[in-house]
Amino acid sequence: MAENEDREMIYKEFKSVVNMTAFALEKFLKSDASQSVGQKKDGATEAAGHQEGRRIIEILHKKNSQLSDEDYRHMRKVVGYVHRHLKQGGPKDKDAVQDSPWRLSLMNWGHDPLEGA
Repeated sequence: MAENEDREMIYKEFKSVVNMTAFALEKFLKSDASQSVGQKKDGATEAAGHQEGRRIIEILHKKNSQLSDEDYRHMRKVVGYVHRHLKQGGPKDKDAVQDSPWRLSLMNWGHDPLEGA
């Protein structure tokens, strides 16, 4: 597959799994709920998913023509994470999904499973 076709596919997939706007994601990342989930590595004060969310915001603010190779690698990582996390499934009780760590973790990565549900 040609590089441009690969980039186009990654971009489309990224846009389909990141269903939160940059503004909504920024607002969520400032919340206690966002800070309450995720793994912190090597004594870090910020969870990995929270860091990912900030990176996703940077990508969302760029024009397609401004995206770098690193941006595309990161977009591919986001797509993979969201797909894997969705396959794990959330709480069986629909009422429990709202504040579940499963949903909050996905939201740190720019995907709200309740959006459009």
